[in-house]
Amino acid sequence: MNGHVKNMHFQQHVERAATLLCFLLLLAVDTTKTVEAGKNQGCDSDLQKTQKLTRLIHKQTGDLIKAYKASEGEMAQLFCKASRSDIPDPNISGLEPSERMASIYTQLQAFSPHLKRVQEQQMDLQPPKSLLLDLIQKVRDYSVRLTSSINNFYHNFFPNLPLPDPAGGPTTLPLPQNIFQQKIYGCVVLTTYKKLLNNISKDMRTLKIKVCTRAR
Repeated sequence: MNGHVKNMHFQQHVERAATLLCFLLLLAVDTTKTVEAGKNQGCDSDLQKTQKLTRLIHKQTGDLIKAYKASEGEMAQLFCKASRSDIPDPNISGLEPSERMASIYTQLQAFSPHLKRVQEQQMDLQPPKSLLLDLIQKVRDYSVRLTSSINNFYHNFFPNLPLPDPAGGPTTLPLPQNIFQQKIYGCVVLTTYKKLLNNISKDMRTLKIKVCTRAR
């Protein structure tokens, strides 16, 4: 009888342990689903914010180009159509989502010193409180935020893939220029940067589907 009781107690312990194990496994599965759902929502939300910021900078850059052309008069159209080899490419490269995101990041970084140079040149050509100077400062400020947003998103969703260094090494700025050369350089930088922003905006729609779908 004592042996039978002991066997019953042992069986009850085994059943309780099995029940507890099942509960813990279910809890782990639910937690994993919750984490994955949260990660997916974060992916959608982060890329949506980045898209909105890109569209905002694209619009601001368009307004800046209009102000730039207005300040240059009739010659502005010729300035902006000129071709220069010392300005970064506005195209985005790569096949995988991680490569596309990395390319966006490096291209934004490559344009940053050029935008700064244009601002410095225009500070010598424009009155201190001109609309053009105000617009270019806004474009630069928001571009820094966009670069930071891309950087954060990349490290959150591709933590095992370090961002590559910009192709070709550090950005090379043009040598000292006369006023005519500065005017051409400035407009080409701005119009090319607007093309980059347009390409980023288009790419974000595709990346949102590919990256955030993987996060599910």
